[in-house]
Amino acid sequence: MDEKIAPDDVAASSLSAEPASVRAAPAHEADKPSSRPLFWSVFPSIMLPMFLAVADQTIVATALPSMASDLGDVERISWVVVSYLIANTIAAPVYGRLGDSFGRKPMMLTALFLFMLGSVLCALAPNIEFLTATRVLQGFGGGGLMTLSQALVGETIPPRERGRYQGYLAGISVASSTFGPVAGGYLTEAFGWRSIFWVNVPLGLAAVFMVMRLHALPGGWRRTSFDAPGLLLFMMFVSPVILALEEAQRMDARTLPMILGLAAFGTLALVLLIWQEKHSASPLIPPALFREPSVWRADALAACHGASLVSLITFLPIYLRAVRGATPAETGLLLLPLMFGIGIGSLVTGQLVTRTGRTAMFPSYGYLAATSGLVFLALSLPHLSLRTLPWVFGGIAVFMGTIMGVVQVTVQAVAGQRMLGTGAAMVQFSRSVGAAFGTAAVAAVLFSVLAATDRQTATLFGSMIDRGPDAIAALEPARRAVVQGEIGEAFRTAFLTVALFTGFGTWLAWSMPLRRI
Repeated sequence: MDEKIAPDDVAASSLSAEPASVRAAPAHEADKPSSRPLFWSVFPSIMLPMFLAVADQTIVATALPSMASDLGDVERISWVVVSYLIANTIAAPVYGRLGDSFGRKPMMLTALFLFMLGSVLCALAPNIEFLTATRVLQGFGGGGLMTLSQALVGETIPPRERGRYQGYLAGISVASSTFGPVAGGYLTEAFGWRSIFWVNVPLGLAAVFMVMRLHALPGGWRRTSFDAPGLLLFMMFVSPVILALEEAQRMDARTLPMILGLAAFGTLALVLLIWQEKHSASPLIPPALFREPSVWRADALAACHGASLVSLITFLPIYLRAVRGATPAETGLLLLPLMFGIGIGSLVTGQLVTRTGRTAMFPSYGYLAATSGLVFLALSLPHLSLRTLPWVFGGIAVFMGTIMGVVQVTVQAVAGQRMLGTGAAMVQFSRSVGAAFGTAAVAAVLFSVLAATDRQTATLFGSMIDRGPDAIAALEPARRAVVQGEIGEAFRTAFLTVALFTGFGTWLAWSMPLRRI
């Protein structure tokens, strides 16, 4: 399983239509040693845009109650998040493809401009409809920040060194995720919810300055046409699928016809998209890239990672509050090992990839250990104390941190220089769709188990998601204990569902053809 497969040979076999001169980095570039000047000239310029992209998604969630109180239309406040997610997901492959054609540095500057413009308009929003529309614009900017950051690593860093830098980027992602809720809560309380958008302007300007320092390669400028039909079909696929998955989390029978209709529409759009990309002279999503087994397995592994990690981040706070009675402050502290574990696992994996050249070995063993940890968590949940749980969370997270850096390095090695942006974009897209699917699936499992046990408990659980333990505070102590016990049993099934995602990811990692760079 550990035989060495040359990335450039793989790229050549799967992307034979591309000239050899642009498929992969020159040999002298691949062998170029790492140096401290290289780190300081590249990493800060990539770090800040990625920080903005990740922090914005978490910082806004904290301010949603204040937005609803100020603007009204509480029932529509979720559109502030959903609209950004849809735009962000759609934008990723667009930036990836345009970056491959016209250069990633100018496209990064474009993304920063749209992100800052969208942030200013969000801060000035007079109503929820305007805020939703401007979040779409902000999402179109934010969608390029992470994709282009990942692609710039592949463009400016020698292949053997990329694992280390992917680990650094994972650390930045974890820091941003941890910083976002804290900063969002402070800014909202001290200056109002509009300040969370105003703060993006000086940070964005600093990011522009840092990107201007970057000596990135120019694009190929070979494509004079853009796959507009492909983009339209991609939008028609992504939007209804994400909306259907968001609605599925509510588990309301009245929305079932709409969910099925959206899913059917998205499936039809996907079929048409595949046909369009096969016949397009300049496809938005090149089919040749995804005929390579290492690429589609890496993208599927990214989807499994998104499904498992995001569902844990989403539902663990609910479990800690609803079943264990933890306060919001205690919940944040209990989840810190989960966030730091991901960062530590990513940093260590990145260093090992750079030193050994091995890639797929780390997620192969890492996801096997993470799956075992999730099964242990599910089976032992009633017997684990509140002090023990963070250690379990942290241990699982360390092993889950072995995934994303390896996935990016693998796709970049196979894609070659010409397809770096497209490869990075599809990894990001796969992770986003996997996250949406994972949270919807875990929510469906939770509500289904509770409904089968006691429909009243299922209703109470829906209230607890919004109000926390206060939703059952008025119950008799004996009834409250029963409700919490039933919810705890449902969460055991939910964690086993997450283990299914990581188990499938384990198979993907072990079957990855490209195992060394």
